[in-house]
Amino acid sequence: MTNMIDSSIKSKQRLMVVFGTRPEAIKLAPVIHELKKRYETIVVCTNQHVDLLNPLLRLLEIYPDYNLRIMTNDQTPHQVCSRILQKLDKIMAKEKPDLALVQGDTTTTLAAALSAFYHRIPVGHIEAGLRSGNVYSPFPEEMNRQLVSKIATFHFAATNGNRDNLLMEGIQSERIFVTGNPIVDALKTFIKIPTNNKTLRKLIDKNKDKKRILLTTHRRENFGELMYEYLSILRDFIAINKNTCLFFPVHLNPNVKKSAQTLLSGHERIYLLEPLNYIDFINLMRVCWLVVSDSGGVQEEAPTLGKPLLIIRENTERPETIKAGVAKLVGKDPQNLKKMLEENLAVDTWVKSIKEISNPFGDGKAARKILKVIEEEIFQNGKAFRVKTK
Repeated sequence: MTNMIDSSIKSKQRLMVVFGTRPEAIKLAPVIHELKKRYETIVVCTNQHVDLLNPLLRLLEIYPDYNLRIMTNDQTPHQVCSRILQKLDKIMAKEKPDLALVQGDTTTTLAAALSAFYHRIPVGHIEAGLRSGNVYSPFPEEMNRQLVSKIATFHFAATNGNRDNLLMEGIQSERIFVTGNPIVDALKTFIKIPTNNKTLRKLIDKNKDKKRILLTTHRRENFGELMYEYLSILRDFIAINKNTCLFFPVHLNPNVKKSAQTLLSGHERIYLLEPLNYIDFINLMRVCWLVVSDSGGVQEEAPTLGKPLLIIRENTERPETIKAGVAKLVGKDPQNLKKMLEENLAVDTWVKSIKEISNPFGDGKAARKILKVIEEEIFQNGKAFRVKTK
C-alpha cells in the first residue's frame, strides 16, 4: 500500500489527520495513503482504543507522527476530550496545518475538530451528515457528530441522504461533497488477504455445514438487562436449531464480557472469541449466513460483503441499509430479534437476495474522490478557504 513518489510533485499545503479508534483508522487508511501522494500529511493518533488499535496500524501501514497515548482504565468522555485538547494544542500550534481532517463521531473526532477551530484551522469532516434523530442514541456519538458539523468547514458525506441531513441543518451546499465511505475502499483491499488464525479457521471448517451467525455488540445503550435479553434469545435460538452456530468476538468492555460469560459460555455451538484483528473479522463475516450487531461500522461492512444484517438498536443513523434491503432494525423489543431469526431460518429468500443489492455506501473509490475534492475545491489556486475572522 505504500506509495513512493517524487517529493517535487507534492503541493506546498500541509494536512493533518487525527484519529483514535479502530474504525477511524480503517476508514482513514485509504484516505491517508491517497493524501500522501500529493500533500505533506501529518498523522496524529490519540490511542483512544490502544489495545484494539496498535496492531492494526502495522497492517494498514500507517505510522503516526504523533501518538498522544491518552488511554487510561475506565476513562470517561470528559477525560478523553480534556486530554486530547491539552495535547493537541501544542501540536496544532507547532504544525499549523492548512486543513485538519477528522472522521466519524468519536470523542477524538470532536476534540480534534474543536482544537483545530481554536487554532482557526479549517476542518474537513469525513463521514459527515449521519443522524439518528436521538441525541442519546448512540451516545455520545450522535451529539459528537452534530457538534462537529457545526465546527467543520468542509463536509465529506457518504450518501445523498447524509447530504440532505446537512442541508436541512443549514450547511451550505458548496461545502458538502458526496464521496461514498472509505470503509468500502479498505474492505475491498483487505478482504483479499486470508486469515492466518488457525483456531478461527478450524472453527469455521468445523461448522461449514451450519448456518453461521456473527454477533457483535458493544454499545452503552445495550448494557445491562437489554443485552441479557438479546444474548438469551440468541442462546435459545442456537440451542433449538441444530443447524446453526454463533460466533461472538467479545468486546473488551467489562459489561459485555460479563454478560457473555454468564449467558453463553459452555454451549457447544456458541464460540466466544477474543477480539479479532481486522483481517480475521472480515474473513469471518464473509463466510457467515447472517450478522447481528449494534455496530455502526458493521452496518457498512455487511452490505459490502453481501451479508444480511439485523441491527440490535432502537434506531440507526444509516437508514440507507434498511432502504436498500440489506438490513432490518430490531427496535426496542428484543422479542423482535427472535421473530426475525426464526423468519429468516424458515424462509431464506432475504438472505439469498442480498448479494444482488448494490452497496449504498459507494464503489470503493471514496478516498480518491476525497483527494480530488481537496485538490480541486478546497485548495483552489493553492489557497485553502479559511474561516473568516473578525
